[in-house]
Amino acid sequence: MDNRYQHAIGYLFNAAPLFQNIGAGAYKPGLQTTKTLDAHFGHPHRNYKTIHVAGTNGKGSTAHTLAAILQSAGYRVGLYTSPHLVDFRERIRVNGKMIPKERVVRFVEEERFFFEPLHPSFFEITTSLALLYFAEEKVDVAVIEVGLGGRLDCTNIIQPELCIITNISFDHTSFLGNTLAEIASEKAGIMKKDVPVVIGEALAETKPVFLNKAKEVGAPIYFAEKEDELNSITENAEGFEYTTKTWGTFRGELRGTCQQKNTNTILSALKHLKGFNISTKNVHEGFENVMTLTGLAGRWQTIHEHPLTICDTGHNAGGWQYLSKQLESLSKKHHLHVVFGMANDKDIDGVLASLPKNATYYFTQASVHRAMPFDSLLDKALQHGLTGTGYATVGEAYDTALDLAKESDAIFVGGSSFVVADLLAHIEL
Repeated sequence: MDNRYQHAIGYLFNAAPLFQNIGAGAYKPGLQTTKTLDAHFGHPHRNYKTIHVAGTNGKGSTAHTLAAILQSAGYRVGLYTSPHLVDFRERIRVNGKMIPKERVVRFVEEERFFFEPLHPSFFEITTSLALLYFAEEKVDVAVIEVGLGGRLDCTNIIQPELCIITNISFDHTSFLGNTLAEIASEKAGIMKKDVPVVIGEALAETKPVFLNKAKEVGAPIYFAEKEDELNSITENAEGFEYTTKTWGTFRGELRGTCQQKNTNTILSALKHLKGFNISTKNVHEGFENVMTLTGLAGRWQTIHEHPLTICDTGHNAGGWQYLSKQLESLSKKHHLHVVFGMANDKDIDGVLASLPKNATYYFTQASVHRAMPFDSLLDKALQHGLTGTGYATVGEAYDTALDLAKESDAIFVGGSSFVVADLLAHIEL
């Protein structure tokens, strides 16, 4: 089976362009191919309820936490997210369990002759597989994360119970627009008539866009910041403890200051999610066990304790406005080693400018074509006053940092989802 699975995955990665690897060349806007695939498979998403999650940052954490809460409530829950870190099957889960290898193999072997003439993108094929698999597994509800944007994203064929837009910041500007208002307009494209939409974070440039789109399509709209379900947030050794208006006090398993906004967004979403029986206990269990229940990884995740080793998939300026402050705080308690790489289509200078100067850097590149070469990244970093050396692979950079770090030091690995993916693959060997 492993050989057949590797062949099937290789076929998917090579037969259809994979954005994770090549970026712009894999982007295929529009829904026509998706609709053709959907009709071929009998519109499987009509057999279960869905929740649609869009936004620049926080989509993954929000989607996984909602899935965990619904699982705790006894529902059979599909979860579709991207990108994967180590295994393609991370993208498609039911109650936290990845789609079986055999099902991926069978899908490719049985359906390739139908979809080849369509020339679908990797994401179009994968979305079709996810929606079909969830129907086969008779899920009660599926939490569906938008791949890119919203309006033209191939997940936008679903008719959800609830839409969530976590936030808007600059990312994928070549596809979504060069202003926050333009990006918001693309993401607002998931709004649908009579479907409640929760906005996690609204800015002066984006709020009118959301209000106008909601009015245009007839969608009830709610702003999480205005509802403000959080009464207080306390940080301790175990992470954040949240005291809320509706759900009592609980601990969040996910760390990182960005999770505070995500938590408020999720709590507002629960308030407007109708037709589900969710108790306070379910909410607590979901937040406190999201990684165990859903398999989520790479969100300010602790890899080792001595030296303290943390990885995070934050990969754009919006995410780094939180991560840079956390690294600065970490560098005041420990000597900090940073294994760092980025994709070449991100705001690299903007992120480098936000990094703490009092750290030792190990600049590297992930094993995808989109990765900025480590020597070019090193040159840029030196211009921003950062001190470090370059390494051709994430594994080499991480091993060097681990060798040089004292037990009282701290190591951070990130800058890109792909860097974290390479790290997790490396330490699992």
